[in-house]
Amino acid sequence: MISLAYIVWNPNPNVFDLGFFALKWYSLFFALAFVTSYVILKKRFAKLGKPVELLDKLTIYIAVGTLAGARLGHCLFYDFDYYRHHLLEIILPVQFKPSFKIIGFQGLASHGGAIGIFAAIYFFHKKYNVSYLWTADQLALVVPLGGFFIRMGNLMNSEIIGKPTDAPWAFVFIKDDMLPRHPSQLYEALAYLIIFLIINNLKPKNVYKQGFTFGWMLYLIFSVRLIIEFFKEDQSAFEYGWVLNMGQILSIPLIIAGFTLIIISIKKKPERLSKYFA
Repeated sequence: MISLAYIVWNPNPNVFDLGFFALKWYSLFFALAFVTSYVILKKRFAKLGKPVELLDKLTIYIAVGTLAGARLGHCLFYDFDYYRHHLLEIILPVQFKPSFKIIGFQGLASHGGAIGIFAAIYFFHKKYNVSYLWTADQLALVVPLGGFFIRMGNLMNSEIIGKPTDAPWAFVFIKDDMLPRHPSQLYEALAYLIIFLIINNLKPKNVYKQGFTFGWMLYLIFSVRLIIEFFKEDQSAFEYGWVLNMGQILSIPLIIAGFTLIIISIKKKPERLSKYFA
């Protein structure tokens, strides 16, 4: 029985549909993640005396790394049994069997996206001779905000749903099984928004320690992810019965990496901002 206290959730996944073109909420939120991050970093670069052209190049690297990593992450971590027999569908937005049709890229994994970003920063560092950790520290200021928008997109799509609950704030996802469930997408979105505010109040004022902001971002985001996964349904059938699901297992090394970066950066001798931002 569905209580009136529960939130019945059945939004239209399209912002608008003109017939020949439909804008989906997920696409809109995904675009907002990049646009708002760019605007924030543009102001940051201007304040630090860095050319906006450098940010433009970094944005291209990060966009490609995020999308490629997220796609490969989903195919390898969550649906490998299918994609190992359909390799072309990993890189092409089509389905060949049972009949050919254009379906878009269905399936993106945040852990894969994180790995893609790490790789993109590396290639950017090698190409333009910009400090890896400096670049990572700048991106750490906006990544949680991007995570907020992505999870809001998941909520509008009624995907990545939570486990059943009788909590009064439970969502009844009409597109699923009509059971009241944890709105895990909303939990995660709000957590990322809070982390965004925390991270942007951690940055040093007069001195700079490479890796400090990046370390805190990794530690906080993936610690939250580890906890919230307990409220989510498993994303793939093979995870059933596991003590920790795939998302939690992939979060652990990133939590350790973040904690390690924090400790190393704290022990570093403070450096003047002008050394990096002149």
